[in-house]
Amino acid sequence: MEFIEKIKKEIQKQRVSVVMNANTSMIILYWNIGRAILKKQQEEGWGTKVIDRMSKDLKTAFPEMSGFSPRNIKYMRKFAQCWEDEKIVQRVVAQIPWRTNISLMDKLKTQEE
Repeated sequence: MEFIEKIKKEIQKQRVSVVMNANTSMIILYWNIGRAILKKQQEEGWGTKVIDRMSKDLKTAFPEMSGFSPRNIKYMRKFAQCWEDEKIVQRVVAQIPWRTNISLMDKLKTQEE
């Protein structure tokens, strides 16, 4: 019985680890997308509908995935704008779930807050 309990605990531990790693990867992906948008908008200007085009193209390319609505992509842009230092994103911010990051961006005015 003790043998099976140890196996169950290991499975539970690894499941949490997988979820945390997936969250971190997603947050870094969103940050990278946000940085790319900032760069593209800087090159082309605001009136070019970069976010709307990107949303449509990504939804077509990855129909099984969610998270590519214009609203969420705007949050990716804002996220990259709020956290310019990739090292901070990787070490700290990526440990926070995406919805919590969105909530923080909506509620707080400065990084220090």
